[in-house]
Amino acid sequence: MDKVAEILAEASAEVVEPRFRALAAGEVMEKAPGEIVTVADREAEVIITRRLRELLPVPVVGEEAVAADPELALAIRDESAVWLVDPVDGTSNFVAGRPDYAVMCSLVRTGRTVASWIWQPATATAYRAELGAGAWRDGVRLTRPPAPTDPAELSGVLKSRFLDPDRRRRLDANSSAFGNTSPGRSAAGVEYPEVAEGRCDFILYWRTLPWDHAPGSLLVTEAGGVSARLDGTPYRPEAPGCEDGLLVAADPHTWELTRRVLLAD
Repeated sequence: MDKVAEILAEASAEVVEPRFRALAAGEVMEKAPGEIVTVADREAEVIITRRLRELLPVPVVGEEAVAADPELALAIRDESAVWLVDPVDGTSNFVAGRPDYAVMCSLVRTGRTVASWIWQPATATAYRAELGAGAWRDGVRLTRPPAPTDPAELSGVLKSRFLDPDRRRRLDANSSAFGNTSPGRSAAGVEYPEVAEGRCDFILYWRTLPWDHAPGSLLVTEAGGVSARLDGTPYRPEAPGCEDGLLVAADPHTWELTRRVLLAD
């Protein structure tokens, strides 16, 4: 666990942090319509991939490698173990000079996330989780504090960018029952820890790319929270294309309550 944390922090220090608020012309590109990538993303992924394979020689499914060759993501389904890597989560924030970005990694065995790491360079904060062994921030164990039982006192995040217009209108209308909702921080590596630590009570995601959600989902569940599809199925990392919603919440009661309110007719 410590070695992987070191790999992420070292790669960040080598090629990501020196470019924060210092990206040169030509170092930001569009890899798909509306999706940007930087040289920091690509160089960090190369470094992290090489070092993880030295640690455990199984396939590495990295966000940027999959962008170049989507079939690489099939290893999540076909291989008994894979590393998932998001070299710069929150790239849009990174490019804009906002500190809400993270470097993330997780280990998946037989379709289940068994360990995860999140490094937040701006605050030098390290999160990690291990299946059945707990969630940690800088070596201190995390236990999610109880959430309010009244919806009017709950705070949450609704990620509506990838929703169809009718569903978006329905969720936006239903969200008025909560005390506070926001569009989030544009970085799963920042948002998930907020649920695990009690600064946010729930998050509704729609697009669930595995490198974005495997690390934080394990962190939340090991802290006592819930990460499940809208039908109640526990989250499992899958190849891109599964976009049927993911609700993350402080505890089982909050998950059920939030789902009932958001999906009400």
